[in-house]
Amino acid sequence: MAADPGWPGSLPPPSLPGDASGPAFRESWEAQAFALAVALYQAGHFTWSEWVAAISAEIRRAQAEGDPDLGNTYYRHWLAALEKIVVAKTLADDVDLRLRRIECAANPPGRHNHPARREPIKVG
Repeated sequence: MAADPGWPGSLPPPSLPGDASGPAFRESWEAQAFALAVALYQAGHFTWSEWVAAISAEIRRAQAEGDPDLGNTYYRHWLAALEKIVVAKTLADDVDLRLRRIECAANPPGRHNHPARREPIKVG
């Protein structure tokens, strides 16, 4: 990919946010949304300037609607901005995204009454 004039200097694209204790994601969907945005940027579907404008607008919108901005809703804003930019760039259809949201809401994590496991289990 050619250098992005919206990306500051010769810095590499964003890396996985976090600290010495690990990634800064509360749930797996947050990491997936982060990775998808970075992958779409790296594939040239939008510039970093466009992404900054999209996420900034989404955060401003949420704050205007009363989001207390405590940090726990950041990736919700990230996902909303990602959905808007992929629709604007015709990478996804808004109707398809709405249908997927309905499907996800109907199948929340833990709905089968068993705890999620992060470590592999032996089957058989």
